[in-house]
Amino acid sequence: MKIQERTGAGAGRSAAPAQPSVGDRLPTPPRERKPALAALAVLLILVGALGATMLVLQAGDRIEVVKVTQAIPAGGSVNTSNTASVMVAKDDSIHYVEWSQLDQLKKLKAVNAIPAGVVAVGEMFGDEAGVAAGKATVGLSLKAGQYPTGIKQGDTVAAYRVSSATGSSNSNSNSSSSSASSSSVIVDNARVTYVPGAKDSGDELVSSTNLAVTLTVDSDKAADLAQAASNGEVALVQVPGNSGN
Repeated sequence: MKIQERTGAGAGRSAAPAQPSVGDRLPTPPRERKPALAALAVLLILVGALGATMLVLQAGDRIEVVKVTQAIPAGGSVNTSNTASVMVAKDDSIHYVEWSQLDQLKKLKAVNAIPAGVVAVGEMFGDEAGVAAGKATVGLSLKAGQYPTGIKQGDTVAAYRVSSATGSSNSNSNSSSSSASSSSVIVDNARVTYVPGAKDSGDELVSSTNLAVTLTVDSDKAADLAQAASNGEVALVQVPGNSGN
């Protein structure tokens, strides 16, 4: 009896249903498609491409204009040494001076002082340059030794009163006081508005004896400078602040 019972129990275990193998997977539902997101991505790509195209077109619409490379004082003019050509984006609201108009621009005067590094526009120039309030222009005729070599338009100078009149019979104290008075400062900060040079086609050639220089000074210094200039008692010295520095 015991043998039969064990056999029956074993037969019952073998008849149990088999479990599915590890490799089998249940079917997954299909992924949901989102056409709105795909359309948005395509739209963004098109907008980006259009923006890039517009930038390229704007960059291609450029013109060659005049750039000031050295400071130009009020009343000064442009020339080939103080200008250069640069390319800028065309803008009808800005009155750029095109590089092809440089020869015409040379005939005009700067209405006000123009710093180096700016692009020239039409409003900066005119047929006549006015003198700023509180300023005056004084013309000098200087001999060699009364001005520094290489002086040019736009330089900053100081004007001293000098005199060659010395009295050999004077006492030492009188000589000292005369020397001090004859070398006093008339103007400590003046701007060279004009000086002739052979490089500029419209300028006069420099005389072998005298150099004609025009200075812009404070109005209260103009009378003293003009008086000293008429007596030939002016010497110029370059001081810090020159346009070439």
